[in-house]
Amino acid sequence: MGAGQLGLALAFPAIGSALAMPFAARLSHRFGSRAALRGLLALWTLSLVLPSLAPNLPTLCLALLAFGAAAGTSDVVMNAIGVEVERGLGRSIMSGLHGMWSVGALVGSTAGTFAAHFDVSARVHHIAAALVLTAAGLVAVHQVLDLRPAHDEEPPPHFAFPPRSALLIGAVGFCAVFAEGASLDWSAVYLRDVLDTSAGLAAASTTGFTLTMVVARFAGDAVVNRFGPVRAVRTGGVVAALGGLLVVLAPHPAVAIAGFGLLGLGIAVVVPLAFAAAGHRGPNTSRSIAGVATITYTSGLVAPSLIGGIAQLTSLTTSFLVVTALAFGLVLFASVLRAD
Repeated sequence: MGAGQLGLALAFPAIGSALAMPFAARLSHRFGSRAALRGLLALWTLSLVLPSLAPNLPTLCLALLAFGAAAGTSDVVMNAIGVEVERGLGRSIMSGLHGMWSVGALVGSTAGTFAAHFDVSARVHHIAAALVLTAAGLVAVHQVLDLRPAHDEEPPPHFAFPPRSALLIGAVGFCAVFAEGASLDWSAVYLRDVLDTSAGLAAASTTGFTLTMVVARFAGDAVVNRFGPVRAVRTGGVVAALGGLLVVLAPHPAVAIAGFGLLGLGIAVVVPLAFAAAGHRGPNTSRSIAGVATITYTSGLVAPSLIGGIAQLTSLTTSFLVVTALAFGLVLFASVLRAD
């Protein structure tokens, strides 16, 4: 497949997530959070084998759609459980939970690098990963909090649109995920095409961005517990906007790499805090989180293509001016994360 066909296929996980997440609240209500997560997580990890079995573009798109649907609904149920644990503990833990997501991304990408280096076929690699992750998931889910509705609680609708309270919170998450998607997908291209670096040095910008996100997410809970979510996100917005300006104005690759690192540092805690704010505020935790997640996943869907479109019409530098402006939006709209 060419780059355009691959880009089309890679949009389908986000499409599947956005379409399936509104059903998560109903599944959790009917089966309980533990049973729902057990089934959804197994579907997610097992569906990892589907892309490498696809013989053509349409079947690859369907495989990635199914993968994204399982991923999105699992994500909602996991975050709802995390919010309830956070509520019981009386302190912020969501940033650290999302830090483990970033660790998983690093471990997964490292495993893929080794598989490619040693010429392991995609089917063997994906089947092995699916079996290991499914087994690990079933063991881990056995220990999670089992949320069940009260006897007199009305079941949520089968398909729930985002509640109004989730829209503004989702807009904050949109800004952060847009910057994240743009940086992950375009940082290496930016260094290679705009600053004329080698492929290896260009790849280092993506690694630096991811590593700063990991560090910031594990440190984020301590910051949030001390200063609160609003100040944490406002400060993060300032740091991210500064990083965006460094990228746009960079005269040297090292400055751009530092800029991408600051972008990762600044936006790292935003999505965990957006999910936590939605869960604590909404009448139904899973439904509120599903609403915020749908908006943020949509941002992840449109960011890479929109950045490319702006670059096609103007330049990649102009594209990252848009990213910088959205990062500064975190400073302006952080107050919607304030606890009621």
